Amino acid sequence: MTGIVWVKPEGAELAEVDLGADRLRATGTAIGGDPLPYRLEYELSTGPGWVTERLFVRAHGAGWSRTLELINHPAGRWTIDAQAEGAVDLRAPGGDPATVTGALDCDLGLSPLTNSMPVLRGGFLRGGAAEHLMAWVSVPDLAVLPSRQTYRHARPGVVSYASERFTEEIVFDADGLVENYPSIGRRVRP
Repeated sequence: MTGIVWVKPEGAELAEVDLGADRLRATGTAIGGDPLPYRLEYELSTGPGWVTERLFVRAHGAGWSRTLELINHPAGRWTIDAQAEGAVDLRAPGGDPATVTGALDCDLGLSPLTNSMPVLRGGFLRGGAAEHLMAWVSVPDLAVLPSRQTYRHARPGVVSYASERFTEEIVFDADGLVENYPSIGRRVRP
């Protein structure tokens, strides 16, 4: 089990990660302030090949809360269960699972952790490139949207990431966990 803290431009995240030979389990807590102050807790588990099995997320703030459970069934067939309480100006949580059919992974918005799964599975720390369909979870509203993302080996320990509206070079440690995702979070080491 590894404890990781990422400092973010508008908050921080603590994750406890159990990284196996081809699986990952993690729990985490994040705080943020945009578009409103929130606290987020999550539980993530993958199956063989670092393919997402389940993501459970709870986001809450002053007078509101939301939960989301994503389950990836065989062949990339997802179920989405979302709940919301309280009045807040955010889009509705959840989404249409048909829009992410075929996706192998979730991507929890503003969390460096979920970038590890496609990078480890694809071996992008050593070479290669691939495009992936992801079940992207917007934070803090917990809406689930399809996201096409490309991961490409840039140089040792660095992977170039690109989506429809965003590009970044992400630095990973030797285990495949994010050290520095410049616009998302930087790992703090003791």
